[in-house]
Amino acid sequence: MSRLTIFRVLSLWTVLTVPLFSVFASANASTAAVTSAPSSESFKPQQSDYRLGGGDSIRISVYQNPDLALDARVGESGDITFPLVGKLNVGGMTIDEASKAISDELMRRELVKHAQVSIVLLQVRGNQVSVLGQVNRPGRIPLETSDMRLSDVLASAGGVINAANAATVSAAGADHAVVVGTRDGKPFRAEVDLASLFLGDHPGDDIVMKGGDTVYVPPAPIYYIYGEVQRPGTYVVTRGMTVQQALAQAGGPTLRGTERGLHIDRRESDGVVKPSTPAMNDAIQSNDVLYVPESLF
Repeated sequence: MSRLTIFRVLSLWTVLTVPLFSVFASANASTAAVTSAPSSESFKPQQSDYRLGGGDSIRISVYQNPDLALDARVGESGDITFPLVGKLNVGGMTIDEASKAISDELMRRELVKHAQVSIVLLQVRGNQVSVLGQVNRPGRIPLETSDMRLSDVLASAGGVINAANAATVSAAGADHAVVVGTRDGKPFRAEVDLASLFLGDHPGDDIVMKGGDTVYVPPAPIYYIYGEVQRPGTYVVTRGMTVQQALAQAGGPTLRGTERGLHIDRRESDGVVKPSTPAMNDAIQSNDVLYVPESLF
């Protein structure tokens, strides 16, 4: 192949490839422009159902205005202090509402022409519920949504301690919970039957929780049994338990024991302990002490 032919081939290659490179470069530039432009999703706040409260930590960003970026803590009165604006009350607002309130204020003061504000919730401390008593993880539970219910809070606390899994019988949780707080500025107290709640008999008892509420799960009621039984000791009183069932749970009488003459020591409302001889179908009460005597024959 002559030098002239080679030169012509190279020239033709240059003519064909340069426009193609230009097209690709233009396409890449367009793509970069599209990806660098802000989308509405990039300003969508996290946990938009959550309502801000005193003690919450938030991060505020204003698009194309890095000097207005701020990490702020919501005061007990619901106020934050924002650059060039001063105090703004965001207490009780959702993330969306707080973002709009800051955006509107920046535009009203003509500080930013088209303000696009995003807020990220860094730490939840305002709207929390205290869960105490016989649960697997007692502590403060954040209300992540505005419709978080008692069942959600108990689940977040690991659930009520089951008697079968409890380290000791006295560590087991009862089948009810007490909720205290305020509603409409007035003290609020409710005792919720957890068994009927989860069985669906009373779904309305699954209370919507509010910031500052306290949930307490008391210890399960227990009874004591001693004497001529297979397994003397302490046991949980289950719902509707009878004397016969309590005796069966302890393994029943020994070969030397008898059901005749069995008696219960029960503390009455006046604090006096009174012995009695119950029927086998009588109900067991919390803190009853059962004694199984030895047979004389």
